[in-house]
Amino acid sequence: MSAHPQLRRRAEAAASTLPPLLARANTLANTVLLGEHGRRRAGLGDDFWQYRPVQLGDTYRMIDWRKSAKTNAQYVRQKEWQIAQSVCLWVDPSASMDYSSNPKRPPKLDRARLLALAVSILLIRAGERVGLAGTALPPKRGDGQIWRLSEAMLAQDQRDDYGIPEARAMIPNSRAVFVSDFMGNFEAVEHALYKAADRGVRGVLLQVLDPAEEAFPFSGRAIFESMQAQVMHETRKANDLHAKYKERLQERKTSLRRLARVTGWQYECHLTDAPVQTALLWLYRALERGR
Repeated sequence: MSAHPQLRRRAEAAASTLPPLLARANTLANTVLLGEHGRRRAGLGDDFWQYRPVQLGDTYRMIDWRKSAKTNAQYVRQKEWQIAQSVCLWVDPSASMDYSSNPKRPPKLDRARLLALAVSILLIRAGERVGLAGTALPPKRGDGQIWRLSEAMLAQDQRDDYGIPEARAMIPNSRAVFVSDFMGNFEAVEHALYKAADRGVRGVLLQVLDPAEEAFPFSGRAIFESMQAQVMHETRKANDLHAKYKERLQERKTSLRRLARVTGWQYECHLTDAPVQTALLWLYRALERGR
C-alpha cells in the first residue's frame, strides 16, 4: 500500500529541510566558545572514567584486581555518573509555533528547532547524553544522535493550536529543556513541571515569541485567529486591546517565571528578531547552572 499523498509530501518537505537545519545548527554551535566543561562525575554508569586508590568503606567487590595486580596498591575502577548527564528536549510542534508576522523572518518553530539542535550539539560535544522528552528518542551520545534528533524534530506533526509539554519517562535527577511560546493552557505547563520536579528534574523554559506578539502593533479593524482557526476574535478598534493584551502577556510571563522558580527551573523569553547567538549562549549557561 502506498503512503497517503499529503503525508508523503510533508515527509519529503521535512527531509529536504534536514541538511540546512543541521548546517545552521552546527554553524551556530561553533559560535559558542566552550571552556572547560567539568561535568564528569563518579557514580553509576557503564562508561569508564578513572582508577582511584581504595578508600575506607570500599568493598572487595569494588576493587579492580587486574589493575591492582600491576602495582603494589589496590584500585577501584570508577564509572561516569550518567543520570545527571542526560538532557531531554521538548520543542513545541503545535500550529501556533508556525506563526511569523514577517515573511522575511523565520516562524517561531524554526527558531525553536534551531536553538534546541544547536544546544544539543554543544552538549553532545561535551560528553552529554541528549534525547527527546517522552519515549521516542531516549538520551544518547554521539554524532549519530544529533542526526536522529534533527530528524525527530522535523517529523513531529502536532496540529493542535497549542502544545502540551511532554513530561513522560523523565530520567530522575536529569535535566530538561522546554521550548515553546507557552501561549496555551498554563495548567498543562504547571502539571508537566511539577511532574518533572517530583523526579528531581531541573531545566529551562525558553519562551519563543514573534515581535508582533510582544509589541501588539495592530490598530483599526482586525480579525485575530489562531493558526487552526479554533479561536477567533474580530474587532473594529484593535488599538483599544493593546493595553489589555500587554497586561495579559506580562501576567503569563510572570506566571512562567514564578513556576520556574518554585520548581527549580529557569525561564527566559526570546524574540525571533533578536540575535540567535545570545539566546543559545544563555540556554547553554542556564543548563550549566542547573546541573
